[in-house]
Amino acid sequence: MMRYLVPAFAGVIALFALGGAMVFTVDQRQNAMVFQFGELKDVITKPGLHFKLPLVQNVRYVDTRILTMDDPDPQSFITSENKPVLVDTFVKWRISDAREFYLAVGDERGAASRISQTVNGLLREEFGKRTVHEVVSGQREEVMSKVRERVEQDARKIGVSIVDVRLKRVDLPQGVSADVYRRMESERKRAASELRSTGSAEAERIRADAEKQREVILAEAYRDAQKIKGEGDAKAATIYAQAFQQNPEFYSFYRSMEAYKSSFRNKSDIMVVEPNSDFFRYLRDSAGKSGGGRK
Repeated sequence: MMRYLVPAFAGVIALFALGGAMVFTVDQRQNAMVFQFGELKDVITKPGLHFKLPLVQNVRYVDTRILTMDDPDPQSFITSENKPVLVDTFVKWRISDAREFYLAVGDERGAASRISQTVNGLLREEFGKRTVHEVVSGQREEVMSKVRERVEQDARKIGVSIVDVRLKRVDLPQGVSADVYRRMESERKRAASELRSTGSAEAERIRADAEKQREVILAEAYRDAQKIKGEGDAKAATIYAQAFQQNPEFYSFYRSMEAYKSSFRNKSDIMVVEPNSDFFRYLRDSAGKSGGGRK
């Protein structure tokens, strides 16, 4: 009986082995390529359990997740000024068409090499159009936008989709760095000189305008003062005239008193005048008259 059990057990094992060779699974993060006698027959993108012909067909998997290509060493590029810059980049990419990918490059290493060559060629072209200052800071985003667009166009030909292309850093060799720093310092000094010159000119303009306004205000104030003074003098003259007409003798007396006050303000004041001068009329006779005649 044992001699019947052993063949039966071997047959069951063979059936399990044959069944295992006929079945394979596809993960949601993968695509499966089915080969028959070394020729690609089918690409399975749907996750789950699938079947193949044992001994005739074999399966290879490709990862459809986002992959990273990061060059370990920075690449050297020449700017439009014939100065070298060291550029470190990384690329995020994924396989979008497994069949096209396999027929074009075969595997991930071939795809990474193709993408690296394309990125470096485009960066060399774009950097060659620009100065050190532009590639370091001024037009960095513009450069990467153009490179990303053109890399995507080339990657579609090999069944790859580009997620992102970035510059990690752009460094300058030591000699170039010193030259760039000197140039940046010179540019900053020139800009500062222009700002100081513009500020000085603006300050002179403001001072000139303020001086002009000052002169105008003083002239208008002097004009108004003279006008008011003239009107006051005219009114004073009118009042004096009216008062003189009402009592000429009192007005004459008042004017004489004002003259005495102005003439003898200090004890040291000296005036040489004849005693019978009309100037002393009211000193000789405070009323101007005494008993019908002068004294």
